[in-house]
Amino acid sequence: MSNAALQQNPSLDASTPVDLCVDVLESGAPTSVRREAISAIGRRRDRAFKPILVKYSDDRDPDVVLQAIRGLLVFKDDSDVMARLLRFNQHPNDMIRDVVHIELNGSADERERYHSESPDFMKNVIVHGDVCEVLSKVPDRSVHLTFTSPPYYNARDYSKYASYVEYLDFLQETFREVHRVTKEGRFLVVNTSPIIVPRAGRKYSSRRYAVPYDLHPRLTGLGWEFIDDIVWAKPVTSVKNRVAGFESNRKPLTYKANARTEMVMVYRRKSHALIDWNLRQYSPDVVEKSRVLGPFERSNVWNIAPVADAEHSAVFPRQLCENVIRLYSFVGDLVFDPFAGSGTLGLGAMMNDRRFFLTELEADFISVMKSRLHGHLTSPGESPRFVEVANFKAPVR
Repeated sequence: MSNAALQQNPSLDASTPVDLCVDVLESGAPTSVRREAISAIGRRRDRAFKPILVKYSDDRDPDVVLQAIRGLLVFKDDSDVMARLLRFNQHPNDMIRDVVHIELNGSADERERYHSESPDFMKNVIVHGDVCEVLSKVPDRSVHLTFTSPPYYNARDYSKYASYVEYLDFLQETFREVHRVTKEGRFLVVNTSPIIVPRAGRKYSSRRYAVPYDLHPRLTGLGWEFIDDIVWAKPVTSVKNRVAGFESNRKPLTYKANARTEMVMVYRRKSHALIDWNLRQYSPDVVEKSRVLGPFERSNVWNIAPVADAEHSAVFPRQLCENVIRLYSFVGDLVFDPFAGSGTLGLGAMMNDRRFFLTELEADFISVMKSRLHGHLTSPGESPRFVEVANFKAPVR
């Protein structure tokens, strides 16, 4: 078969002449054809062709590189090949880094032997204090799921920061600690939205900050792997009318859309262990009890009405909390909210047979949680415990 014919209708296997495969690799053939060419060479498992595999492991096309690596893995007992494979741990392409790590080291993290368990001193506990101070007392890999809505930037009396950068720095440091205390391959779900800071006077403009999009690169830089972008859509009648001015004058440049959505961004603690590994850490009985039964949202747009609360101006709808809890945790898991507010995540956890761990800086919200959570006790042994940060610590063994 000619080179041109191969490019149009590739049929490459271990019997294809190597020189023809090399011709294809050197040509302008599509990725799928070049990938098959290097794969055909690798499937020969012949040490004589190691130099070709080494050469194309430096190709610009990641798909070709991955196939060359698969061919080289056959010879990883060769010290020169192993040295080259180890270099890929620093490769700029994250997929290539992950494949090499898994092939050389395995997929699961053996340091975590009690994945389904969590520390008893954290179960159904609400700590009053600064979140980073609280988390400094929490052991590594203690939490199964974190779901939170960070305080709005300079939009409430309890969330004033000197600058937007300082605000993002604070969130970054918080989620760095959350990453440390999160179990292998488990989830962080963050509810945020762009925020408007009103103008200082009539001759000044307001400021609008794209919080979800500015926070995202900071989270992925900490080792959180992006999984999903869920849009929380509120009824249009429930949001502030920003479009009224444009509606009356219809002048270009004056349009401002009514903001009826928030972002529910889903991340996973980056792990070489697949989701199946996480599932295997639970007994079949727990997995069965944790199945998500009944209707569920099939798209990434969740239509949920906001909740009005006289004691907290930015309360979670419980439906939103319970959706996240059921979809991203198992019965008995420990779920965490570092900015607990009025404690809706705690309610959602109790109603779905999970344990909760909450932190909150504002004393007024602690008082609100005391009345809300005690009103939903599931059993005497599950009573919420309220602790000051100075008194919060792991028991001495």
